[in-house]
Amino acid sequence: MEIKKVVVIGSGTMGSGIAAHLCNANIPVTLLDLKTEISEKAREKIYNSRPPLLIDKSKINNIKVGNINDDFNVVKDADWVVEAVVERIDIKHNIYKKIFKERKAGAIISSNTSSIPIKVLSQNLSNDEKKDFCITHFFNPVRYMGLLEIVKNENNDLIKINSLKKFCEEEMGKGTIICNDTPGFLGNRVGVYAMQVAMTEAFKIKLTIEEADAIFGRPMGIPKTGVFGLYDLIGIDLMTDVLKSFIKELPETDPFQIVAKEIPFIKTLIDNGYTGRKGKGGFYRMNKIDNQKVLEAINLETGKYLPSKKINIKSDKVDLKSLINRKDKYGDYSWSVISKIIKYASSLVPGITDKFNDIDEAMRLGFNWSKGPFEMLSEIGVKNFFDRVDEIENNKFLKSLSQTKNENFYGERQKYTEIETLGKVKPTALKIDKNDSAEIYRFKDFNIVEFTTKANVLDYNSMDCLKKATDKPLIIINESMQFSAGVNLNYTMNFADKGDFKSIEKFIKYFQETCKHLKYSKHPVVSAPSGLALGGGEEVILQSNFVVSHSNIVMGLVETLVGLVPAGGGCKEVLWRWCQSDEAKKDPDFAPLKVFDIIGHAKTATSPIEAEPLKYLRPEDKKIMNRNSLLAVSRKILNENKDFKAPEECKFNLNGKIVREKMIKVLEKLYNEKVIMDHGMEVGKELANVLSGGDTTIDKTLSEDDIYKLELDSFMKLIETPKTQERIKHTLATGKPLMN
Repeated sequence: MEIKKVVVIGSGTMGSGIAAHLCNANIPVTLLDLKTEISEKAREKIYNSRPPLLIDKSKINNIKVGNINDDFNVVKDADWVVEAVVERIDIKHNIYKKIFKERKAGAIISSNTSSIPIKVLSQNLSNDEKKDFCITHFFNPVRYMGLLEIVKNENNDLIKINSLKKFCEEEMGKGTIICNDTPGFLGNRVGVYAMQVAMTEAFKIKLTIEEADAIFGRPMGIPKTGVFGLYDLIGIDLMTDVLKSFIKELPETDPFQIVAKEIPFIKTLIDNGYTGRKGKGGFYRMNKIDNQKVLEAINLETGKYLPSKKINIKSDKVDLKSLINRKDKYGDYSWSVISKIIKYASSLVPGITDKFNDIDEAMRLGFNWSKGPFEMLSEIGVKNFFDRVDEIENNKFLKSLSQTKNENFYGERQKYTEIETLGKVKPTALKIDKNDSAEIYRFKDFNIVEFTTKANVLDYNSMDCLKKATDKPLIIINESMQFSAGVNLNYTMNFADKGDFKSIEKFIKYFQETCKHLKYSKHPVVSAPSGLALGGGEEVILQSNFVVSHSNIVMGLVETLVGLVPAGGGCKEVLWRWCQSDEAKKDPDFAPLKVFDIIGHAKTATSPIEAEPLKYLRPEDKKIMNRNSLLAVSRKILNENKDFKAPEECKFNLNGKIVREKMIKVLEKLYNEKVIMDHGMEVGKELANVLSGGDTTIDKTLSEDDIYKLELDSFMKLIETPKTQERIKHTLATGKPLMN
């Protein structure tokens, strides 16, 4: 079946998110609520949302709005109707009665509920109506969270369910997993349990909330929000309601019942109005001390707030074996939490799903974990796990595994999709090389480079792998959330603090050399970005021969924010692209001034559609909705370019002092308007020097190497200044830019 028109009923957070993402997929959608004004306000919120729910603001034209009394007849034309109203069963039943009375024959009807079982939702439906009814549980925010759970009932037309799955995967870009009708389905059942275990064990072992969040975060392959930070983000009161729902739905013997019990400390927080970020604070709060904002954390024993402490557990990589074997309270906490998560998740097989790795994928896609419970077990090692684990008597999966002791039990990954993903390819690929920052895989006739640092920041080792991997056609791609957040500023500042600027210069030169090598390699190089592609990460993309970009990217050259200029070829490449425009052919100063504005203001794009007008991406670069397809589309490009020839080197004719003076006037205006301060002027002048071509004239032709040298010289001048170092240190400490 084809889905050409959709109606979403309910314009709250989830209904709006679903409608917006259908717009992104170019599917016309009508958003209905009790009053048209409510739908109109929701449409306005979608348009102005931050982070943006739309990949391009013009997509808003795909949304019509209305109300469920006057405009319900639109249901007659819909191929799919999504109910996303308040979680009250009586209201939902009334809506279904209206929908099934109006809908066209065969149209799919689904609910976005996160907790109500399908058997309860469909109890008033006929067997024929049940054939076309399911749950489509999207995760919030819909554009950015990869998981969609389709919950089926025993009456479903499975051909239709699979057709819906295919549509959501191919058109909406979702990782779509079909699961059984059990409380919390896949993601929330395990994810909420994991949160509760992490919290209750922190109380038990008497960790501070900062300590618990430092462990139940990156070291476990879990987002850095941690457990207490995530509680605050979701809302402490909302989480309490979620737990009550699980307590009601699950049998008394389920281990969830133990961790879901009310904690008096949390009840007191809610009673006092501390419900998380949406209230006056929660486990963390912002407080003003001496006119300065200070992040405070609550003491779990006294209930008093104190300035939050940064916890350094001296582990920046996901290394579960080392983590659980630590001989301290952090090791005890890690083992206790991880072992309980593994035990609980495995106890749900085959009841919740007969494909255990679907649980792992639900945690990746719905909670942004880098490893699911079964991958954790695989990494720890079957023997190591059973040497330490306690009671498993009622756990069929673990009991069977304890008998076979099969260290290779995991098998194929990502069974929920037929797409050839990086996750499927890696276990069968040959590992060519590896260092602390990246890995090289050989798969059939091409190489893959995957960055492995925190936020995939780049350093000398990253460049080493990129350079070595060009002996074959190359795809640069990552499974983690980010493509690359840029050059490792910690790495750079370690040298700066020692006054070792020669080492910084050596690294930047090697970075330039590597990027140039990628661009002019005899084999094609494809970058396949998703997530952050900033600074040096964007420079790698700019100098790749081909790009396949996921719709969820944040791209930009943002170096000026930390008092630097792009020096890995970013200035050069964006300038060259703008030099090819019609305007630049008429006016030699057009391109330098345009790029001065883009890089000077550190402009970013939040989608490929936004990236193209800035020339961070080209019209011929591929843009896709489904992240799983990045590898397959990249591979197709390699197959289509067997006779690849490297591009010709760029040549520049720039106006030197003439255009530089125009740029200085722009800076002076910004300075007088207090948009920039003293150091902003200095950074701007160095950027102007690069983009104007330095000491040149329009009749002199500059090579790429000439522009690389200008980038390097300006970068080195700035990195040696105390004010740039101050900016970098401030950004590393706070995550925010400093104006100085």
